[in-house]
Amino acid sequence: MLKKYLAECIGTMVLVLMGCGCAVMNGGAVSVAAVLTIAFAFGLSVVAMAYTIGSISGCHINPAITLGVWLSGKMPAGQALLYMVSQVTGAILGSLVLSILVKGLDLTGTGANGYVEGYGWVAFVAEFIFTFIFVLVVLGTTSATGHIASFAGLAIGLTLVLVHIVCIPITGTSVNPARSIGPALFEGGVALSQLWLFIVAPLLGGALAALVWKILAVKEVILEEVIIKED
Repeated sequence: MLKKYLAECIGTMVLVLMGCGCAVMNGGAVSVAAVLTIAFAFGLSVVAMAYTIGSISGCHINPAITLGVWLSGKMPAGQALLYMVSQVTGAILGSLVLSILVKGLDLTGTGANGYVEGYGWVAFVAEFIFTFIFVLVVLGTTSATGHIASFAGLAIGLTLVLVHIVCIPITGTSVNPARSIGPALFEGGVALSQLWLFIVAPLLGGALAALVWKILAVKEVILEEVIIKED
């Protein structure tokens, strides 16, 4: 069981280090090319980790996903909580490494999320909806079987790329409380004061995804039963 928690810690560390690191090293999302580069850095990090630790822990590396999995009845509460602790720990470690590199290169920033004052409600809606979409894709693709399931990591990673392309200009894109906590702790200031939004909105989005998926999954089972009876 400890292997699962270690895997989640390492996976989240890689996600934060690579994704946020790309944002910092490229000077932020200052152009379309930069946005695409950062988006793919996060997405490819997920793809890499999905095929590395997926067979060990499921590669959640995101408390919103873990919440969705728990609410879907696919893991016990205690394990879900320890997954989240491991993810936040990994995010902090990734941010620590990034902070060391940034200082060594005389750069600034940690890739922390943020929004323009006065547009908090827009940021909340964006993080809520995009997390809902992302977690719904995770629940759907990982519940598939056969050749479809083998492409789950790729589908999830590419969905994260898509989410980042749209959401980076709004909040820098979180859809992952752990990813926001690590960088905010090292950046402080405004990033820390706005952190609550990047914890609450993604968790609510993940919870809604679990509810919707349970409805869709039930319909899927009923449809399969009807087909069997007709045959």
